[in-house]
Amino acid sequence: MDPLELKSAIREWALELGFTDLRVCDTDLSAYEAGFLRWLEAGNQGSMSYMDRHGLLRFRPDELVPGTRRVLMVSRDYLPPESTGPSEVLRDPGKGYVSRYALGRDYHKVVRKNLQHLARRISEETGPFTYRAFCDSAPVYETGLAERSGLGWKGKHSLVLNRSGGSWFFLGTLFVDIELPVDKPVSAHCGSCTACIDVCPTGAIIEDGVVDARRCISYLTIEADEDIPEELRPLMGNRIYGCDDCQLVCPWNRFARVTGEADFHARHGLDAPDLLDLFGWDERTFLSRTEGSAIRRIGWRRWRRNLAVAIGNLPSDHPQVGQAVSMLEGALGEAGEQVDRHIRWALRRLRRP
Repeated sequence: MDPLELKSAIREWALELGFTDLRVCDTDLSAYEAGFLRWLEAGNQGSMSYMDRHGLLRFRPDELVPGTRRVLMVSRDYLPPESTGPSEVLRDPGKGYVSRYALGRDYHKVVRKNLQHLARRISEETGPFTYRAFCDSAPVYETGLAERSGLGWKGKHSLVLNRSGGSWFFLGTLFVDIELPVDKPVSAHCGSCTACIDVCPTGAIIEDGVVDARRCISYLTIEADEDIPEELRPLMGNRIYGCDDCQLVCPWNRFARVTGEADFHARHGLDAPDLLDLFGWDERTFLSRTEGSAIRRIGWRRWRRNLAVAIGNLPSDHPQVGQAVSMLEGALGEAGEQVDRHIRWALRRLRRP
């Protein structure tokens, strides 16, 4: 099989495994290095120290995995079918909003597993070869590789956009030492639209394609282990794990596809959960309900911290305020001083005249 035929066959095998698309690029990401260094110098990474630690390695695939010649980039749709739409949940302050990517099984494991299957299928045709599979799991600049491969373009919200699928998809990466024809990048199609920038609750998108993580709700609820800044808490509303506002408003997402992958369907009612029900989970319940989920990685204490903020954002005339105050008071001392600080903030908010 010549390289062009092999590439075509690999794409077909990827589609059979449930991937939405597969494209190929080389390893040259040098054009992204200067922008990343400026982003770091501005402190936009917050407390994500691994960003500094790995430095420019994320732009040098052939240094991360010596011998890498090509990168296979795959996408996989994840938008789940839901009885309650995300916008409806955001409008109900008594519900908790969980980013749609985290409603089902942990995507890191699902995507990497299927990339391993793809690599084994390739080896049946080519014989043994060197490869390594990634899915948001190493210092790999997936956005740049997706752009280089033609899988999509970097939107103003910094996520990869595709004309036929919007942005509701995961990216997966397979480094290989096989020479394959590369695909051409696609041009950006955001034009003058600034919907994602305008809608961001905390103003985290500070310029086209640049996000200040320190203001981003996804960072604050998932990555940050420090206290959530008090000035940002009221802006978070009922978002308890991640934030999808920039995707929900993006015009390209009218073309997004609902996933057929059962692993990405919502579990335990987390597509529209009651805030007080979630706050009632003890650590054992949290670990049980989030088994196999990306949510588990933040731990019960951060989960409670996030919930305390969302509960503190209940309107003063909400029918659950009385019950919320009682639950928060009873939870003091259960999950550590950091959570207590957020609970006390929430109580001050709920008791205000």
